[in-house]
Amino acid sequence: MRHERIAAAEPAGSGPDEVVTGADLLATRLAAAGATHAFGIPGGEVLVLVAALERAGIRFQLARHENSAGFMAEGLWHATGALPVLVTTLGPGVANAVNVVANAQQDRVPLIVVTGCVDQALAESYTHQVFDHQAVLRPLVKASFRAAPGTEDLVAEKAVAIARRGRPGPVHIDLPISVAEARTAWRPPPAIPAPLPGVPRDLSFARALIAEARKPLVIAGLDLVDQDGGAGLDYFLSRTGAALLTTYKAKGLVPEHDPRVVGAVGLSPKADAIVRPLIEAADLIVLAGYDPIEMRQGWRNPWPAGKPVIDIVAEPVQHGMHQPSLLLEGDVGAILTSLAEGLATRATWPGGEPIAIRNRVRAAFATPTAWGPHAVFETLRAVAPAGTVATADSGAHRILLSQMWSCDGPRHLLQSSGLCTMGCALPLATGAALGPGKPTLCFVGDAGLEMVLGELATLRDLRLPVIVIVLVDKALGLIALKQRQLGLPRAGVDIGETDFAAVARAMGGHGVTIDDRETLARETEAAFQRRHGFTLLACRIDAASYEGAF
Repeated sequence: MRHERIAAAEPAGSGPDEVVTGADLLATRLAAAGATHAFGIPGGEVLVLVAALERAGIRFQLARHENSAGFMAEGLWHATGALPVLVTTLGPGVANAVNVVANAQQDRVPLIVVTGCVDQALAESYTHQVFDHQAVLRPLVKASFRAAPGTEDLVAEKAVAIARRGRPGPVHIDLPISVAEARTAWRPPPAIPAPLPGVPRDLSFARALIAEARKPLVIAGLDLVDQDGGAGLDYFLSRTGAALLTTYKAKGLVPEHDPRVVGAVGLSPKADAIVRPLIEAADLIVLAGYDPIEMRQGWRNPWPAGKPVIDIVAEPVQHGMHQPSLLLEGDVGAILTSLAEGLATRATWPGGEPIAIRNRVRAAFATPTAWGPHAVFETLRAVAPAGTVATADSGAHRILLSQMWSCDGPRHLLQSSGLCTMGCALPLATGAALGPGKPTLCFVGDAGLEMVLGELATLRDLRLPVIVIVLVDKALGLIALKQRQLGLPRAGVDIGETDFAAVARAMGGHGVTIDDRETLARETEAAFQRRHGFTLLACRIDAASYEGAF
């Protein structure tokens, strides 16, 4: 699991007889739960909280927009396991954060969202910037609390526990000004034991299905990533001889150079068509933390009726996308390990279908021309060091990149796959780069970058060596493709060309415009050598290159 207990810092001078603020109690509980940073834009209603976070050892990091701040928190969580914390002021601050909270719900991020608010008595007669934060956020979060005097630490503990339980997700805390400022006695955080992995007692039916299978297939998804279940998956594949498909979020659970990994599926019609015969041929499908929220409509009822399917989930969701033969709930990696124990390794797939389809998938996404998005991704993958973390924005480039980019570990390709939010890649990369120093690449389209250009200033201020790869095609490429497929006239998808290299230089980074492979390789190699400051490489491509690409 990704939430090892971290000792919390105490406010200076705190002790059993010390008086602290309510904000101090909340902040120290978040620090005790593993928060190292909080991201946001301060306003008058959260200044006391920001000071308390700093006293508790939680660095408050300024972003240029609350939506980006939430993605930075997520990126750091992926990189280090630190509890992701978003702080917003009242009114417009909360409204700006709605998208990233919805993203956290759909992408299973245990985001703690703390919003400042005015006291209820004042809100009855003072309406400037005031609306019901809880009413807005409740449909998007696992729980919403309004802290009252004396409950600040209790609310924080409950919020963290709920955010991490089962499938992770966001939890909201509304913190009134008077509660944050109120003086109270210091109470040290309690010792909270780590939860034990959950494995159902009776696995006999599942074991019988596995023992009989000669063409087993695993489809792994983001629940397995959230539970750090890669070792259990590897053990299960080794013992059962199963082939592996992954969702985009689950890429790298098993390094993708491993021949057992057939490929990633869910968004590319071309890839899905190639792997469909494998799904039809399998005599057992094991869904390992697979959540169809990542998949497109073609993944409704994707296997023939009557096929044995074991669905192993962190927490059941009534999605209606498929029906399993057996549902197992708990720690997905631990269940996989338990199911595989005692099995003798055996030969499977006598016709060699997984290897053949693996080869077909890779051939389908081979680089067709000397220059274009394929060439960009192929060049970057060849140059990028092992362990590189890449982030991908939403758009045509993401679908192609997710098929071509090979991950050597989990959480090495970060993206918004449930909500598919544009503008996520740059802040995700920023948060990830605050982690343990892995090389970090950000892939983004020109339209997506223009949504969050201000966050280049955040990179500048943090002096992070993130490499931003901008696919400049002067269009909303994916939407233009859909428009054309529907036979509709082209409208609302074209944008002018921005000189992103000049923008990068003006904002304190290194910027270059790229039109060929050789320049891209040379500039990327140089960028990886820079210890401080961001690099932006604007790769000009033809939007028509995506036609038929995925």
